[in-house]
Amino acid sequence: MINRNKASILKCIIHKVGNKHNDTKNAFSENELQFDEESYELMLPFLLRPFTSLVQSHRFNHHANIELNEINAYSKEIFSDDNALVETSKNIVKHLYEQSTSAQIKTGDVIVAYFDGIEYNEMVIDAVGIFKIENKSNFFQTYLENNSYDVIVQKGINAKKLDKGCLILNTGDAEGKVVLTVDNNNYDSAYWTDKFLNIKYADDYNSHTQNYLELCKEFSTEVIKTSYGSKERNDFLAKTIDFFKENEIINVERFKEEIFEEEKHIDLFESYKKDFEAEQNIIIRNQFDVSEKVLTKEKKKIKTDIKLDTHIQIKLDIDAPDAASEHLERGYDEDKKMHYYKVYFNAED
Repeated sequence: MINRNKASILKCIIHKVGNKHNDTKNAFSENELQFDEESYELMLPFLLRPFTSLVQSHRFNHHANIELNEINAYSKEIFSDDNALVETSKNIVKHLYEQSTSAQIKTGDVIVAYFDGIEYNEMVIDAVGIFKIENKSNFFQTYLENNSYDVIVQKGINAKKLDKGCLILNTGDAEGKVVLTVDNNNYDSAYWTDKFLNIKYADDYNSHTQNYLELCKEFSTEVIKTSYGSKERNDFLAKTIDFFKENEIINVERFKEEIFEEEKHIDLFESYKKDFEAEQNIIIRNQFDVSEKVLTKEKKKIKTDIKLDTHIQIKLDIDAPDAASEHLERGYDEDKKMHYYKVYFNAED
């Protein structure tokens, strides 16, 4: 998460990237953008706004040596000498082009910018930004001809939505430079994050919280819902969220003891956890600090609706872990040969 209140664009250039799959070519600019006041005031927030609400950060990755990661190397060139922006930005576009090996990947404009005055973790730092514009919007342009106004349709960049972007901050830790990334067209997100940027989540409390909540969400759907039903799934998720809210530090052994009533359920969870770690290529920590920001974000994503084939939905409150077990009963009616839910309440809102 950054603060852009004091940020400014020092240098900026635009190129066009083609698609290797369909043999469309790159087109390069030879000079940096020269902003007028109006375009600058529109461009700065357009590029930086998406990063102000990000919680998790990434680090560069490489199978052999981080120094061999292309975007890591190119960003270091710009940090070392911002006069290298024009030529280095061309290499960035060429690297992006080499990853464009599918017809699904769109051509577009690539903006490479060098910023200063960005606030991150109480520091003011510079940053390199790489942005890809994939979609253009239609808009009407009015013009005067023969004493009458007319309109034509033109295509342009929608200044309210950035398709893809990354911000490489000139600060880091033992894992390397801090990288922030956004992708609003995530149909091809692996192309952007895995192939072009080649990044991984930082090994911090944000990713530890994220990984464990993802584990619990998938376990609740693939194991609990499949074996026991939606009510039990939602009950498990509500208890999980409540455990995270009540504990600043998560101890996995204590979590299992408090959440699961039977030993066989703990065994199911442990077995699923091993498969999840192998599939995601991660290690779930046995103890970690809770990230309140990640918890808040992930809690909003959890759907607790019980959808029935009779066109009725029951929505449970994720912040009330005991409500379902105390006030909701599931049964089977022998006469109707149908399942049912019985809901207890004192008053209607």
